[in-house]
Amino acid sequence: MKKKTVCLLLAVCAFLFNTMPSEAAISDLTQDERDMERMQLYRDMDTITGVPWYWLAAIDSYERGLNVARNDRSPSEGFISIYFSPRDWVGALNPDLEDKNALNIGIFDGSGLDGNADGEADRLNDYDVLYTMTKKISTYGFDDENIRIALWDHYQRDQAVRIITGHANIYAKYQTVSLHDNAFPVPLHYNYSYKSTWGAKRGWGGRRIHEGTDIFAGYSTPVRATTYGIVELKGWNEYGGWRIGIRDLDNVYHYYAHLHGFAEDIEEGTIVTPGTVIGSVGSSGYGKPGTQGKFPPHLHYGVYRDNGISEWSFDPYPKLRMWEQKERQKS
Repeated sequence: MKKKTVCLLLAVCAFLFNTMPSEAAISDLTQDERDMERMQLYRDMDTITGVPWYWLAAIDSYERGLNVARNDRSPSEGFISIYFSPRDWVGALNPDLEDKNALNIGIFDGSGLDGNADGEADRLNDYDVLYTMTKKISTYGFDDENIRIALWDHYQRDQAVRIITGHANIYAKYQTVSLHDNAFPVPLHYNYSYKSTWGAKRGWGGRRIHEGTDIFAGYSTPVRATTYGIVELKGWNEYGGWRIGIRDLDNVYHYYAHLHGFAEDIEEGTIVTPGTVIGSVGSSGYGKPGTQGKFPPHLHYGVYRDNGISEWSFDPYPKLRMWEQKERQKS
């Protein structure tokens, strides 16, 4: 793209930035309004740099999930959650960690760039942060494979690349970032029961805690995806039996275990929506492949949060209660 065109586009971005809501006003916006603002930012950068907007949305979504999972980052004050450390932003030898002067930052070989043509490279400015990440990605290329290489270079973690790729595939399919609906794991008109069982002791296979909530229901009761997501895993586990793992757009891994079987069209890489039937309730597990009937039929539903380094289990019960209540209110 010619330099003159880029400058013109940056000037347009500067105008748009000056008309964006303040930090105080952002907190008053609805989810749909925040989504619209983010989409505008992603599409602006797509136009300026040629990096597809859904990859930018995927990176931002991944980083937003990290912000929830980590306590070593300051909360994002704008629409964009992509994080650069102060030292990385201003440059290794820059004596001023708060430096916003784009020329100074360039001299010290800092990452920060001026994305809205105001002469500053502000680590807390949405356009500057998104433009900095986008330009870094674009130096590798604009096709999916080169973008994945750029992501590995930035995050130095295969799992980060896999998660962001999944997010990008979902956004590309639905052409929106407004994907926040949820569903209860089993249809409400079936007979089922559950209570909070996360953290309870388990003995089979050694002493351990229960990393989920058990939803008891009859054999072959449909099991549904609770969120938008992508199937990361499908198969047998000696503890969980026939099980499926789905990664959502908040980086959370949803684990469905002890299934009787799988839905025909569910494979690794399948994109699911809230309510998509992925299998059915069973009693598989606690043994070699095919073992059934060592306990009453039920769905083990677990959730695991990724913090960019590792994953850990957290209690799904509060979310399950909320999703159940909301779905009942709709019916």
